[in-house]
Amino acid sequence: MPSSLRITLLALFALLAACASKAPPPKVVAPVFTPPPVGAFSPVAEDVLFRALGLVGTPYRYGGNTPDGGFDCSGLIGYVYRDAAGILLPRSTRELSVMRSASVGRDALLPGDLVFFATSGGSQVSHAGIYVGEGRFVHAPASGGTVRLDNLSARYWQHSYLAAKRIIDDARLARSP
Repeated sequence: MPSSLRITLLALFALLAACASKAPPPKVVAPVFTPPPVGAFSPVAEDVLFRALGLVGTPYRYGGNTPDGGFDCSGLIGYVYRDAAGILLPRSTRELSVMRSASVGRDALLPGDLVFFATSGGSQVSHAGIYVGEGRFVHAPASGGTVRLDNLSARYWQHSYLAAKRIIDDARLARSP
């Protein structure tokens, strides 16, 4: 068999073998949180957003309110607002939920808004977080965990979601006496 015919047959065989093989499975890439562009909202809200995101991974501690000692949900909120915006907020989740500040619909949330949940069943506020955009919020969820970023569209958070408050626009009203 002439060498040119042999090369042609080998090339044809390689081409047909390649066409018959399975394509590699597509890579599944987890969505990455991308903060809204700088300037998309108030500079104070930007500071709150980035301070909250910077604390992801800090250990949970009941009653905790510092990065060194850990955070519970209201301790995290109080620390972020005090450190990033100079705003003093009430200490407990319940006090946060009833303070004089604008209520916000779920469809109108902006970065920096507080989101409230009934994680103990019923309709009593028992947990809170800081909305950061794209349907996500930062919170300190439970003993043994860490401050983390979660999605409001997750079934658990959808079912326990109660309300939201805008703190940035009402900073004067939201200050503790």
